[in-house]
Amino acid sequence: MRRSSLNPFHHLPSQSLNLHSLSTPSLLLSEVSGSLGDLGTLLPLLIALTLTNSISLSTTLVFTGLTNILTGLTFRIPLPLQPMKAIAAVAIARSFTKEETVSAGLFVSGIIGFAAATGLLRWVGHVIPIPVVKGIQVGAGLSLVISAGTTLLAPLSWTPPPWRDNLLWAVGAFILLLLTAATTSPTTRTPRIPFALLVFTIGIIAALISLHNNPTPHPSIFGLWHPQPLLPSLTDFRTGALTAGLGQLPLTTLNSIIAVAHLAADLLPASPAPSTTGLGLSVAAMNLAGAWFGAMPVCHGSGGLAAQVRFGARSGASVIMLGTAKLLLGLVVSEAWLVGCLRRFPRGVLGIMVIAAGVELAKVGEGLNGAGARDIWEEDVGNGVTSGKRVRESTEAQRKDRWMVMMVTVAGMLAFKNDAVGFGAGLLWHLALKAPEWWEERIRGGRSVRLEEGRALLEGP
Repeated sequence: MRRSSLNPFHHLPSQSLNLHSLSTPSLLLSEVSGSLGDLGTLLPLLIALTLTNSISLSTTLVFTGLTNILTGLTFRIPLPLQPMKAIAAVAIARSFTKEETVSAGLFVSGIIGFAAATGLLRWVGHVIPIPVVKGIQVGAGLSLVISAGTTLLAPLSWTPPPWRDNLLWAVGAFILLLLTAATTSPTTRTPRIPFALLVFTIGIIAALISLHNNPTPHPSIFGLWHPQPLLPSLTDFRTGALTAGLGQLPLTTLNSIIAVAHLAADLLPASPAPSTTGLGLSVAAMNLAGAWFGAMPVCHGSGGLAAQVRFGARSGASVIMLGTAKLLLGLVVSEAWLVGCLRRFPRGVLGIMVIAAGVELAKVGEGLNGAGARDIWEEDVGNGVTSGKRVRESTEAQRKDRWMVMMVTVAGMLAFKNDAVGFGAGLLWHLALKAPEWWEERIRGGRSVRLEEGRALLEGP
């Protein structure tokens, strides 16, 4: 992976990528579409957390909107914001209060911020084997696909009710996705059909019609944001940290920071790759700011990055526009009206968006033994002059070993539904495969030392 300078935000001054995307009509449409690519992951958890009163929706929109804008300006890539999924799952299941939910986010962000500031996070990113990182990415992608099938699509039927959400909508969204794939530019790999923008617009129209036809009284659409400060108690912090934060910590470290840093370099080779330190500081800063007002704990995610790139985003302009829209919604639209509208968004459409994002993320595993694996790059020396990088030649056995490490990581993640288990299994498998090689090198090293000692004795003083 390309390394950043010592300053984790070294690419802040130049905004040429963002400005080019905003000023080019064809690119602007792709960026708008790409900015909506991660809604399939965001909306279900955002709505569920709001309904259990575990977060403040308006506050979440305001702070994630500001963070989207700042990350777009800082990193200049479509860096997503996703719910901290382990925290969200526990908060929904146990009906956490706002104080308990934000306490879990504060716990994770504090540790991540400390690790980023001290360089520990950068060291972890260096020592984790690339096949394990690839396994985390592939496992996360397949987890998205499984989640879409079980939670979004499986409960749907082929016929109404409701008219706005059945499997026919999913089939229609899938056909549109096929057309998007068939018309993608072969050179820039940019979709010519703004899939996410189209299906989101259709879904919102359906949700608005359903909301309008609802016989119950409608909440007012306008309502200014009134931030309410929170101060979690020691009991709240202990409950949030121990019950939800501990499970989220490895997920954030592996999937939201290390995997994202590698994935950005793979999917966007022409853009500046974010450093693990920069990503860690970003996760810490955005949660340490919004948690005191009830904002949802968020992080960056490899699945979200793959989704936004899949649907056309190539620069920070996409998340800047998304952040602006979130900020405006949070400031002037009432929370009750937003919840009512989002609850009626077709799940069939969301399911297809999540599946497409999962496939895009899992696809990076194909580069395990090629240019996508930076641990097998070496200097390309021609006529005694270094001319760049090339992929080091590997034996068939080495390629199979690397593939096995990746698949063991994936298997651990899917079998136990836990990133930490997958990481541990893949790392142990990698160490077991490397142990004979390290032992042989140690034996050869010992023999060399003994030969040198013997030669010195024969030659005398």
